[in-house]
Amino acid sequence: MNKNIIERQEIVPEKYSGERFDKIVALLIPEFSRSRLKQWILSGELKVNQQIVKPKIKVFGGDMIELSGVVADEVHHQAESIRLNVVYEDESILVINKPAGLVVHPAAGHHHGTLLNGLLNHCDELNAIPRAGIVHRLDKDTTGLMVVAKTLSAHKQLVDQLQERTVSRIYEAVACGVMTAGGCVNEPIGRHRIDRKKMTVTENGKHAVTHYRLLEKFSHHTHVRVQLETGRTHQIRVHMAHIRYPLVGDQVYRGRLKIPAGCSDELAEKLRRFKRQALHAKELGLTHPESGELMQWQSTLPDDFMNLLECLKNDENNAPL
Repeated sequence: MNKNIIERQEIVPEKYSGERFDKIVALLIPEFSRSRLKQWILSGELKVNQQIVKPKIKVFGGDMIELSGVVADEVHHQAESIRLNVVYEDESILVINKPAGLVVHPAAGHHHGTLLNGLLNHCDELNAIPRAGIVHRLDKDTTGLMVVAKTLSAHKQLVDQLQERTVSRIYEAVACGVMTAGGCVNEPIGRHRIDRKKMTVTENGKHAVTHYRLLEKFSHHTHVRVQLETGRTHQIRVHMAHIRYPLVGDQVYRGRLKIPAGCSDELAEKLRRFKRQALHAKELGLTHPESGELMQWQSTLPDDFMNLLECLKNDENNAPL
């Protein structure tokens, strides 16, 4: 197991005199989570005036806070050579464009060949970051942009941004059915009562908000732009199915495939062969964790998504008058 030693010294400013140690240390050493700092306090790696103290003790102006903490490897998975489509990379963050079929994190049935395995091969220092720097996920068959933290400081700040809902995540999708207008779905999401692999709208679920607007309407489908306000598991897929506009190709939430009456043979065959949800994370915006700069990335739609839209347009153009 690889270990990194983090050493810091900070003087408590007078304005914080009389405050709790655990509160002040979170302000003076903000790049680490409160839980990690508390662990260091309890283990004696984080001291006040060279003394081991309890988290709730009061500190005063001029007190010396000393950290000599061990950061062990957080990830215990194998690095694998997996091709990554890197859109942007610097010392703090990595932005990738994830293809369909790539599982993000190892789980039952997917212990190898995941994005996490590829990240460990791409950047060895990610071993010391929780989940190899993965701070949000895309479903296996959803394509598009994801950000990965390369340092503990960046990890904490990106997690904070996600929790504060300041990260902009915009998707494009193709839904079954013709929508009349855009809107917002504000419905809680939780585990399905019977099928625990599925999510569902339930009053006991977590707060979830999805905004959507129309990009183009076809005879039996709608091309939409979707913006997440929250980030629940399968959120877009569940919310779209809940309002009776499930995504094309969604094998879990769409239900039985229905070929629209009167559509072209080309479109019918395309719909039969489209075996993944037509969902792409097209735009990502965030505040850079080190520079504070507002950054934004866009990615082009994948070929299968573009071909689906082309098929829908051809069917529309060739429809009998």
